[in-house]
Amino acid sequence: MTKSPSTVAFVASDTPEAQAAKARLETIYGAHDPDHAALVVALGGDGLMLQTLHRFMGTGIPIYGMNRGSVGFLMNEFREDALLERLTSAERSVVHPLLMHAHDIHGRKFSAHGINEVFLSRQTYQAAKIRVYVDEKIRLDELIADGIMVATPAGSTAYNLSANGPILPLNAPLLALTPISAFRPRHWRGALLPDHARLRFDVLEAEKRPVNAVADHTEIQSVAYVDIALDPNVELVMLHDPGHSLDERILRAQFGY
Repeated sequence: MTKSPSTVAFVASDTPEAQAAKARLETIYGAHDPDHAALVVALGGDGLMLQTLHRFMGTGIPIYGMNRGSVGFLMNEFREDALLERLTSAERSVVHPLLMHAHDIHGRKFSAHGINEVFLSRQTYQAAKIRVYVDEKIRLDELIADGIMVATPAGSTAYNLSANGPILPLNAPLLALTPISAFRPRHWRGALLPDHARLRFDVLEAEKRPVNAVADHTEIQSVAYVDIALDPNVELVMLHDPGHSLDERILRAQFGY
C-alpha cells in the first residue's frame, strides 16, 4: 500500500485510444508535469510501460500502468473511476534492471539498461558464434545459434518465455540465460544463474557473422563483445492493484493463465 499521491501525472502512447484516455483522466484528476509528479500513470501497453520506466529511471517515481494497448502484462485494468483510491491501495513491485556494456567492432563502447532482458542476435543469414563467460570463466567455448539472452525475473515471461526459457518468480535472486534457436550444442537449453553473476559474450568471427546487442529498445549493431550484470543501484517501482501484483501474474503464468 502506498501513500496517497500529492500529484499524479499521466503519460500515454500515441494511439488514439490511449490519448483519449489521457485527456479524460486529466479532465477528472488534473494535468501535471510528469517530471515533477509524485506518481506517474502510464496509459498504453507493455511497450509504453517499459519506455516510462526508462524515462523515470533513477528518480524513484512509482509507475502505475493502465492497459490501453495490446498485451498489458505489466498493466492494470483500465478504469476512470476511483483512481486515487486505487493508487493508495496499490502494491509495490521493485525490480532492478540489467546493465549492458557493448563494444562494437570499431572499438566504440555503448551502455544501456535492460529491464526485461539483454540479448544478442544474428544480423544476417549466418548463425552467430558466441563464447559465453560467467564470472570470467568460460562456460561455453562456442555457441552456434540465432542468439542468446539474459532475462530478469520481471522479463522472464516476455521474449525469454517465447524462446522456451524458464519463468522466474519476481523475488527469485536469479537470472535466466537462454539460447535463441541453438544449433550447437543442440540440446543446451540454457542455465539459471545467481543474480550477482557477471556475464560476457564474445562474438566469434564478428565481421563475417555480425551480431547485434539489444537492451529493451536500445540496439547496438556489429558488437565484438558484451558485458552484462544486474544493476543493484537502480530501483524501479511499479504499482499494481491488490491481487494483481507482478509476482502474482508471474506465478499465474507458470500455470498457463
